[in-house]
Amino acid sequence: MKKANSKTFFTLEDQEVVTRKAFARVVLGGVGLCYAAAIGYPVYRYLKSPVERAAAAAAVTEVTLKDAQKLVAGSMLMFKFGSKPAMLIHHADGRWVALDAVCTHLGCTVQYLPEKNTIHCACHGGEYDPFTGRNIAGPPPRPLKKYEVKITDASVVVSRA
Repeated sequence: MKKANSKTFFTLEDQEVVTRKAFARVVLGGVGLCYAAAIGYPVYRYLKSPVERAAAAAAVTEVTLKDAQKLVAGSMLMFKFGSKPAMLIHHADGRWVALDAVCTHLGCTVQYLPEKNTIHCACHGGEYDPFTGRNIAGPPPRPLKKYEVKITDASVVVSRA
């Protein structure tokens, strides 16, 4: 056994033996790298997800609701337009209206109240006009988004206006 350098390594027949200090550095470096990945990946996913959701929402331009044309006058049907809830209202006078079902104040899901002929947000008392989506009472700053509605024999097609 030759002693090459007492501080770094020993050689045994041309093979290197790693010192405890060098081994500890490699192990601690690997643990640190794993820890950084364990923290970094969820942060990356959190920051990237709004971009993915926006791209997925923009990709949806039309939704076909089978048998929705049979909806009774004076009632409403909730459906998904992309990743957001929306509502299809068949008014008592025969008009069809499709609106976003997300309150523009804080993002709560709104509901149609046919007896009051309004769309109501239970979170903070916001109210919208069920024909136009215009905000008429409460704290909502903007109207609900309105969609274009086409009635066919087999379905209702809702698309971006």
